Amino acid sequence: MVYLTAIRWGIVMSVAAGLGAGVAYAQNIQKMNPDNVAPPIVPEYSHLVVVPSGMKLLYLAGQLGIRPDGSIPESFDDQLIQAYENVRHILASQGASPQDIVKVSVYAVGEPVDRKRLSDYRHRFFAGAPHPASTFIFVSKLARPDFLVEVEAIAAVPVSHQ
Repeated sequence: MVYLTAIRWGIVMSVAAGLGAGVAYAQNIQKMNPDNVAPPIVPEYSHLVVVPSGMKLLYLAGQLGIRPDGSIPESFDDQLIQAYENVRHILASQGASPQDIVKVSVYAVGEPVDRKRLSDYRHRFFAGAPHPASTFIFVSKLARPDFLVEVEAIAAVPVSHQ
């Protein structure tokens, strides 16, 4: 197995008082929605995630809905669920879980057929609130015509983790 290390220069952020009802999460990661910004349009994301110093960041490459056997589900919905499962397995290889994700981006060629099914799945994937910062982007195409969705994520774990 080959491991690649991504190094990125970060900016340390401090959270000012009055940012609203922030939730201190595992390892002191804070996922919050400031009071002076409209609440998220769906409950599956947070506007702001603050990662304290001393955390190791895991940058995951975009994951497609490819099953471990190399097959690709035909539907958008099944590809999205498989892409999230691939993210889960990659995180597990580092002793992390979906609750450690601080940012997730979804690139979609098509639209979900069953939004409720996917919303329920995403809620279970992140094991309730608070959810990470999130972006959902519609694109004209991905690397191949049979790829309908791609999920990339950034997770944070304590340096001593794993």
